[in-house]
Amino acid sequence: MTSKIDDEIVEEIRRRRQAHAESLGYDLKRITEDLQRREEECGVPVVDRPARKPRAVPNPSS
Repeated sequence: MTSKIDDEIVEEIRRRRQAHAESLGYDLKRITEDLQRREEECGVPVVDRPARKPRAVPNPSS
């Protein structure tokens, strides 16, 4: 069960994400470029991990 405060935070995040996407015409390339630019400008180190190989998922019917 979530609290009202959690719900308000989630709603605020959704409003901001929607406004950001709308301001860039819902263009995924532009949204990505803008987020990457903001990330670089903020000066906070970003974790960059190497890609992992996918693991095989067992077949449940076996």
